[in-house]
Amino acid sequence: MKGRFFIFLLVIGWIGHLQAQILEPVKWSFSHEKVSETEYDLIFKADIDMHWHLYSQDIPMSPPATTFTFNPGAGFSLEGAVTEASPVVEEYDPNFEMVLKYFATEALFKQRVKLVAETATVTGFLNYMCCDDTKCLPPEDVEFSFTLGSGSGGAASEQTITQTDQGAGDEPIDDLEKYKTMSLWAFFFVALGGGFIALLTPCIYPMIPLTVSYFMHGSENKSKSITKALVYGISIVVIYVFVGTIVSIALGESFTNWLSTHWLPNLFFFILFTVFAASFFGMFEIVLPSWMVNSSDKQADKGGYLGAFFMAFTLVLVSFSCTAPIAGFILALSTQGEVILPIVGMLGFSLAFAIPFTLFAIFPAALDKLPKSGGWLNSVKVVIGFIELALGLKFLSVADQTYHWGILDREVYLALWIAIFFVMGLYLLGKIKFSHDSDLKYLGVPRMILAVITFSFVVYLIPGMFGAPLKALSGWTPPQTTHDFDLNTVIRNNVKLHSGTGNSNTAQPHEICDTPKYGESLHLPHGLEGYFDFDQALACAKKQDKPLFIDFTGHGCVNCREMESNVWSDPKVLQILRENYIVLAMYVDDKKIVLPESEWYTSDYDGKLKKTLGEKNFDFQKSKFGVNAQPYYVLLGHQGDVLAKPRAYDLDVNEFVEFLRTGIDNFKTGKSFTKLK
Repeated sequence: MKGRFFIFLLVIGWIGHLQAQILEPVKWSFSHEKVSETEYDLIFKADIDMHWHLYSQDIPMSPPATTFTFNPGAGFSLEGAVTEASPVVEEYDPNFEMVLKYFATEALFKQRVKLVAETATVTGFLNYMCCDDTKCLPPEDVEFSFTLGSGSGGAASEQTITQTDQGAGDEPIDDLEKYKTMSLWAFFFVALGGGFIALLTPCIYPMIPLTVSYFMHGSENKSKSITKALVYGISIVVIYVFVGTIVSIALGESFTNWLSTHWLPNLFFFILFTVFAASFFGMFEIVLPSWMVNSSDKQADKGGYLGAFFMAFTLVLVSFSCTAPIAGFILALSTQGEVILPIVGMLGFSLAFAIPFTLFAIFPAALDKLPKSGGWLNSVKVVIGFIELALGLKFLSVADQTYHWGILDREVYLALWIAIFFVMGLYLLGKIKFSHDSDLKYLGVPRMILAVITFSFVVYLIPGMFGAPLKALSGWTPPQTTHDFDLNTVIRNNVKLHSGTGNSNTAQPHEICDTPKYGESLHLPHGLEGYFDFDQALACAKKQDKPLFIDFTGHGCVNCREMESNVWSDPKVLQILRENYIVLAMYVDDKKIVLPESEWYTSDYDGKLKKTLGEKNFDFQKSKFGVNAQPYYVLLGHQGDVLAKPRAYDLDVNEFVEFLRTGIDNFKTGKSFTKLK
């Protein structure tokens, strides 16, 4: 029974018995030998890593039996079946609980072919599966092609193919594949870790005070409030797992990109948090309509369990707008035919949200006595209102950057934050009072400490108005390229002008190549010069004999801004990018720049018409690299050579420098990690 259960799991997915890193235990090579004037032996050789084994053709199961399929073709005939020319081990296999035949270290297969014409091309594919003593990798298809006849000779025209090589030249580089080779438990914990990381994104923080404030209502009934909090947590998991997965399968991975970058959901979230802030200030009370509450649970307090579900639904929507690259990466597996893996991933991802937010919801209910209004409770609500108002600006900023509205540039954004937190500091000191506030007879120590922290934060923000990078907030504020007045740039330009250092031996891209397309709307950080169109950047790279640095980025990408502020700003990184690379920024979420109609095309990847620059860039990233998350950095040679393993979000400066230097070395020596399609 145990063996049958193992086989069942294998057949429905081959997901549960794989390990976290990409494994390449079997490497195939193909050659042919001339045995007579008209006959050839096609040779299929498999080099097998230690402790791994490849199954024979002669076993009672397929998979995992090795099989060969030849495509019909003219000019040849197959003489007999594929034979095995290597020693076969026959023994008990613990994976399948039966005696099976397999090869260790090496497997050699031969197929006799007879020509009926001067030349012929024999094509097809083999399917194999390999295991060690504890796990099996999924069955793999490997294509082969042999050209036989005059001119082919008898020498071994050898072709070596590994799992990595199959992705080079004919297939996109797919980072999702390594997650398909994980066990379900391993993938669950990876998704759980991704969820905890996602908790640090800006969109999540507004929901923390919102949750605490909401569950303060009705907390006089402690047991019922705790039950509501548990309903809240369970609802988060249910919505994420089922609704998230279904939406992904039905609407595709582009939906998460739409939710995180389109003006409509971002404007909705901005208005939502502004309304919540106004409610916390005492302007009005937010309650669900009575008919909705009564139809949901007549015995529940106003807001009831339906209110808890609504809060969970709000959290899921808001979190998706910032965590789309992480959640979308998990859900993207469903678009590649996976079913179990995305559900397990979303379960882990949602639990990371449900656990802390359930605790936030339980916290007010765990307090024995809370005043219904006035006093410290109202002060907490007002402070939450200020925080909600400030954090809600992030959503408006994303829409503003994506559509180039120009209404919330960096200095405007910072000015609003400075004003909001300055007024909040005055409120904490008792200088401002709202209608529902009680009289503040004296200033308590907690309020004093919070006031000091708030005013210190305001002081920290002020230099940002003059171009200070404010690295701690790089993921929250608009990019520095939107800043109209940058004192640092003015000083640097003056130094160059008066010191004569403005002339450099290293020519900038625009001094030799064409003026960049879309340069009036798009910009690179830290004064870097580069391009925003792939063809133009590649042409310039060839002209200057430099490799291409591709930055898949987005206007609303929080991690992109952090990378630019904390990694790109390093002098070593900037020097390498300026002197050794042609920099290409490919904005995947730009909605404003519409391509000329002559450049519209229907994608082979998803079959949809691409009209905007953002759609074109996003399609390029997904189709060529199998990745839909940003930031994503690729070093490219002139012939489509990927010069080093692409990198994603990682704030390790030294690793990034090594990544750039590896690309330079491989460009000079002609080496590559793989090739583009």
